[in-house]
Amino acid sequence: MSQTAIIHSVIFSLKHAAGSAEEQRFLADGRAILSSIPTVKEFRVLRQVSPKNTYDFGFSMVFDNKADYEAYNVHPLHVDFVANRWEKEVEKFLEIDYNEIV
Repeated sequence: MSQTAIIHSVIFSLKHAAGSAEEQRFLADGRAILSSIPTVKEFRVLRQVSPKNTYDFGFSMVFDNKADYEAYNVHPLHVDFVANRWEKEVEKFLEIDYNEIV
C-alpha cells in the first residue's frame, strides 16, 4: 500500500437487536452496495470483539488516493446508502481515516 493510500474505517452500532435478520441484512447490504463502488478496495465487514469500547461492527476499505476517496463520498450508491440506510439504522458511529506513515 502506498503512503498516499487512505484506509477508511467506520465503527458503529445498529438500532437493530443483536443477531436479528435486520442486523444481518444491513451488514450484507452494506458489503454488497459499498464494495461495488469502483474506487473501493479491500472492503471488510468486521465484528468488534474488544471490551474497551461499546461499538459492535466496523466497515473498512482502502482507496488508492484522495481523489478516489472523494469520488466514493459523492458516488450515488454511497449517498443513497447513507441517506436511506445508515441514517435510519445506525445508532452511533465513529469514522477514522488513515494514511500509512512508515
